[in-house]
Order: sequence, then C-alpha cells, then structure tokens
Amino acid sequence: MTEAEAYDAVVRGRRSIRGFLDKPVPRELIAEILGVAMRAPSSFNNQCWNFSVVTGEALAAIRQGNTEGILAGKPDSREFRRFDGIAEEHRFRQIEIAKQLFGAMGIARDDKDARQDWVLRGFRQFDAPVSIVVTYDRVLLGSDIAPFDCGAVTNALVNAAWSRGLGCVINSQGIMQSPVVREHAQIPDDQVIMICVAMGWPDEAFPANAVVSNRKTVDEAVRFVGFDD
Repeated sequence: MTEAEAYDAVVRGRRSIRGFLDKPVPRELIAEILGVAMRAPSSFNNQCWNFSVVTGEALAAIRQGNTEGILAGKPDSREFRRFDGIAEEHRFRQIEIAKQLFGAMGIARDDKDARQDWVLRGFRQFDAPVSIVVTYDRVLLGSDIAPFDCGAVTNALVNAAWSRGLGCVINSQGIMQSPVVREHAQIPDDQVIMICVAMGWPDEAFPANAVVSNRKTVDEAVRFVGFDD
C-alpha cells in the first residue's frame, strides 16, 4: 500500500463513534496521538491549542454536572460563538444524519423516551472512557485564527486516533455546561473552551457506529477556475 493509499484509507474509513467498550486507553497512546495531531497547520504558526485529557472520576463528575444542569434547565454556557439561525440546506443535513442514527438504533419518531435517552448520551459524551477538551489561548478570543487552528488540530486528532484503532466523536454537547467542564478538567482562566472529543475503543456491536454520513460531492462543493477544460 502506498502512502497515499494508507492516508486515504484512514480519512475515508473514519466515522464518528458513539458507542465504546469499557476499556481504558493508555496515557502513552493518547500522548502519541496528540503529538501527531499537533503537526496540523496553524495560522502564522500560532499553535494556540491546548488539551485537557480527562478520564476516571473527573470525567464522571463532568458527565454528572453536565447532565444535571441540562435536566434542571440551566442555560447553555458553551464558550464558542454560535449562529442565530440555520440555513435550510444545513438543517437538512443535520436532520439526515439524525434519521440515519435513529434508524440504526431502532428509535421510532414518536418514542420520546428513547430520543431523550439518546440526547442525554450526548451530554455524557457517549460514555467514552476519555474526553479531550480542546481549548485555545484567551488572548486570541474573538479572532478567527483560534477556531481555524482548533478545527485543524481536532481533525488531525480524530484521524490519528482512527489509524491506531481508536474511535472518536467531536461533541459540543459534552461542554454544554462549561463551568462544570472548566472545574473538573482543571482548565485555567487564560484558556477558552472550544470543543471536546470523546475517545475510546469502538464497540463494534453498537449499531450507530456503523453509520456513515453522506457527504457533498466534489461537483457540489468545488469550483475550478482557470483550468483548461
């Protein structure tokens, strides 16, 4: 297999994992993955990213506080900027993947309890054994550089994990109650919470793990300019 073929196999084969085995992930392996991920492109070489890798009692406390806050009706306190509305085409793709996941899990449209349980799984970071909270330096708050860098390194992270047999899901529900995350992940005040990544060994028997989202085609997304046809 050529280097290109090996790379393509990882990128094309990776999928979001939402069901994990009850099996710890070695600290050394996570450090290795992050070392590879941090080779991601960085605007002006800022490398403004930071990572809090959480497991055990600290992660359990985040899950509990996040879930209890949501059930108690506490407002969303995620720290990244969000849009006010959503375009129809983006909403369509969001609904499309939800239908795929609910179909795989056998969750009927009118089964409110099962749907609620699925939502709560997201707030619990899908019960993964590891959560990686991605943060950036607060001095860059309000700049588009930091989200760009965090997106690049997070993409590299999930692909490096996949190449080593680990599954991930990039999950903003898990940081819904940011004060809880900040406390138990011991995140300093000079960092802003961007996103979290749930990580662990995939449970191949978990139906949602087989779901592969549909993607736009090259013809739909790409404009070639200045090429001879």
